[in-house]
Amino acid sequence: MAALVVTSSGLAAQDATPQPAPQVSQATPNLPAPGSAIETPPLSSSEHPAEQAPAILPATETVAEVAPLAQQPPLPQQEGFLAAAQGALAKATDFLRTGGPSIWVIAALSVITVALILWKIWRLALIGAWSRGKAGLAVDLYEVGNTEAALATVRGRRGIRSKVLENAILALHNMPENRAREEVSRVAKREIANAGTGLRALELIATIAPLLGLLGTVLGMIAAFQALQHSGSRADPALLAGGIWEALLTTAAGMAVAIPASAALTWFEAVIDRIRRDVEDGATRLFVSIKPRELNLAAE
Repeated sequence: MAALVVTSSGLAAQDATPQPAPQVSQATPNLPAPGSAIETPPLSSSEHPAEQAPAILPATETVAEVAPLAQQPPLPQQEGFLAAAQGALAKATDFLRTGGPSIWVIAALSVITVALILWKIWRLALIGAWSRGKAGLAVDLYEVGNTEAALATVRGRRGIRSKVLENAILALHNMPENRAREEVSRVAKREIANAGTGLRALELIATIAPLLGLLGTVLGMIAAFQALQHSGSRADPALLAGGIWEALLTTAAGMAVAIPASAALTWFEAVIDRIRRDVEDGATRLFVSIKPRELNLAAE
């Protein structure tokens, strides 16, 4: 249908038929279908560095990292050590149970022996059983007439040689010679006797430990033969053999205690004998050095 349009030049006819809408050249984005997932492209760190979320580790890895060391399984070496310790403890318990009353007494003696040996070594070290330097230096100084230096060398020391020499120097200058000799002899005997404390106990253990072992062996063999007698005609030689070897355990245990005790006793006695010789030698040198010095003073 045509329509009249007024223009500047006059009336003009225009077709009233609708024309199609012009096409837009800009492409519109494709919208996703309803219900479908929206895919978002990953953002680079340069575009949004502050919006990136930190990576979260799985819960199992975090717990494993912060778990305390006490909850970690034992190492193979620790397991082997524990197994060996448990096996040794079980063997020791069976040994004590099999040996009877005598083996318990011998076990107590073994503990006492070890304690005595360690204590005696400590005591001898305190009294200077293996150090002779200061005492020898003091004697040398006294022989050349330097009495004050000799006395200062041994004064206040804990060594047995130094104590005897200190008392000897003081006695020589404060008493007559015969009384000084008696005083030095008294002090030396007292110190050497104190050094020998504990040796009697070691000697007793070295003596009675094998006897206790023999006693346990005899008691065990008596019990084995009694069991063999009660079995009658159905006696089993294995029963007798088992009783005998169990009884012999006490003898072996007694010897195992007596041998170290005897060896330690002999060693300690040798150390004390050497101390005695050194004390006698030092005191004798002090008394011998008096005469030349007195003669020199008299001549002057």
